[in-house]
Amino acid sequence: MSTSDFGSRGSCVNSTSWGDRNGRRARVRGCLLGGAIGDALGNPVEFLSLAGIRRAHGEQGVQGLLADDEGVVGRVTDDTQMTLFTAEGLIRAHSRAMSKGVGGAEIDTVRNAYLRWLDTQYHPAPPARGGDNPVRTGWLRQEAWLYARRAPGNACLTGLAAGHVPEPMERLGTPGPVNTGSKGCGTVMRSAPFGLVGEDAQRGFRLAHWCAQITHGHPTGAYAAGAFAAIVTHLLEGDSMAGAVLRAMELLGRHPGHEETAAALRAAVDLAAGGAPTAEKVETLGAGWVAEEALAIAVYCALVLPTADQVAQSLLLSVNHSGDSDSTGAICGNLLGARHGDVHLPPSWLVATEGRAVITEVADDLCLEFEHAVAWPADRYPAY
Repeated sequence: MSTSDFGSRGSCVNSTSWGDRNGRRARVRGCLLGGAIGDALGNPVEFLSLAGIRRAHGEQGVQGLLADDEGVVGRVTDDTQMTLFTAEGLIRAHSRAMSKGVGGAEIDTVRNAYLRWLDTQYHPAPPARGGDNPVRTGWLRQEAWLYARRAPGNACLTGLAAGHVPEPMERLGTPGPVNTGSKGCGTVMRSAPFGLVGEDAQRGFRLAHWCAQITHGHPTGAYAAGAFAAIVTHLLEGDSMAGAVLRAMELLGRHPGHEETAAALRAAVDLAAGGAPTAEKVETLGAGWVAEEALAIAVYCALVLPTADQVAQSLLLSVNHSGDSDSTGAICGNLLGARHGDVHLPPSWLVATEGRAVITEVADDLCLEFEHAVAWPADRYPAY
């Protein structure tokens, strides 16, 4: 992303991309909160087969938020944790660009945000900053509930430890040097915020692609993250779910090596046109452990039950399968929230979801940063 990609303060605010600000803020909130609900729905059954889910919870499977192994209802996982740190990184990158008059540090700033998440996986509480450490700063890392290890992806952990900062290139699709063979869904489940900042879909696509390569080197992992960000961008512009997916597929098709991701999305689109949804149909798209499968499952569930009054059904469909239920639920929830806004999220699930107040606060801060000339307190979003 070039130094001008974030432009001048408020430059992305226009009648086409932002429209009614209250409506857009509801969709940004919906995207982040919907993702957290889907994450919490899928968390207790992440490692169960469909048959195991049905044995434990009846033929219809999961029908609401369940208690985890410790008896707690509504807990989120690393999916929601990393999504919040993605949003924080983007806020800080934009704030830095505006205050210093120069951009181009988005990838470094997002990587620093992911390193703050990494702290939450290895420390029981916020570690002391120490010296001029640019990572251990800001308010989000002080949230005690984030210091919980909920089966984080190995590639996310090892990729961040490797210390790689991707170099933006015009040509996408080149394998990254870290975890070169990995295309785990950890690239996708954290990438919704790249589509929430009011930039055009191509910029969000490219930034999500590059930031995916901080931890995962396989091109499909990066392309799936980019396509997801593009879908979210189009949804916030007011597009239908089907229209957003098809426009993202068109953008994806411009880049070399896109075929695996495009095929997964095409399978989801075709399946959604093929009649009533079932868990067995979901499983024909894969298990969701890898990026393109997780995206395809979430897209199918959002497409086949597309209306605002079907949000709960769509979320349940996205977690009742053999595989990575929390990630497919989170991605589907991001899509549904971006399409319908927070007012259409199931209220009883929303109030029981861990971190709801903080998630809402991050969503509002993201909107404020990209709408107004915000002078944040120095300790809230430091400009590095």
